[in-house]
Order: sequence, then structure tokens, then C-alpha cells
Amino acid sequence: MPQNPERHVRVLRLIAMLLLAFGLAVPATPSFAQAAGHVRVKIAKAGLLVGGGVGRGTLVYRGKTYPFRVSGLSFGITAGVTVGRLDGWASDIREVGDFAGTYSSVGGGFALVGGVNGVHLRNEKGVTIVLQGPKAGLELAANLSTIVVSLK
Repeated sequence: MPQNPERHVRVLRLIAMLLLAFGLAVPATPSFAQAAGHVRVKIAKAGLLVGGGVGRGTLVYRGKTYPFRVSGLSFGITAGVTVGRLDGWASDIREVGDFAGTYSSVGGGFALVGGVNGVHLRNEKGVTIVLQGPKAGLELAANLSTIVVSLK
């Protein structure tokens, strides 16, 4: 049976194309990929027209725990005092330093003795934090918030 050199070349080209396609389809290794982290925050807020809040929390990112501080201001319709514990996720983190920064949020809420709070934040480095949890106190809010997160 005679061998066909053109057929061998075509088979080798097909194998090379499949290997190239497979290599492009494999996701990046975790060291280069963005990762999510679990976030837990305790925050106390108070305000009348202009509100303010301070708190602390932890970020669990790639198996390590990082404590952080949070402070913020809200402008708009704000009245009351609340204390909340929020849990959620931070996504689009390339390195832990990306988590620190100034976050913006537009939102509102209502609590009378107890309620549920939720917030969606994004910082200048593209990190997004989504948090929710119970809060206690009295608050009526419809405002624009700026929150500063600093790692300890």
C-alpha cells in the first residue's frame, strides 16, 4: 500500500489546529484570573439629610482573611439611625489591593426596628461588592452613597 505524503501533511495540520484551538479554549490559571471573595461587614449609620456611617469587616480572598475598615457618606433623603450586619461577595478582584478604594452606590431602604438591607457597590478598580443582611433601628433613605474601604 503506497503512502500519500499529502495526506500525512493534512493530518499533521489538523492535529496542530486542534492543539492550538484547545490551548486557546483552556481558561487562564487562577494566578492570572480574577477571583471572588466573601465579605462580611458590621456598620452603624446615622443621618438627617446627610448621613454617615462607619464599620469594620473581613474579606476572605483565596483562603486568607483580610480585615478592613469602612466609612461613608450619603446625600439625599436620609433620616434615622441603624446598625447592620451585611454578608456577600466581592468580584473582579485581581489582587487583594484592588479591594480597597472608593465605592459608589445608588439606593434606598426602610427599616423600623428591623429590616433587610441590600447594597450593590463598585470601585474605581472595577471591583463589585454585593451585600445583604438584617439591620435594626429606624431609617428612611433614598440617596447616593460613597463608601471608602481601607485594608488594615
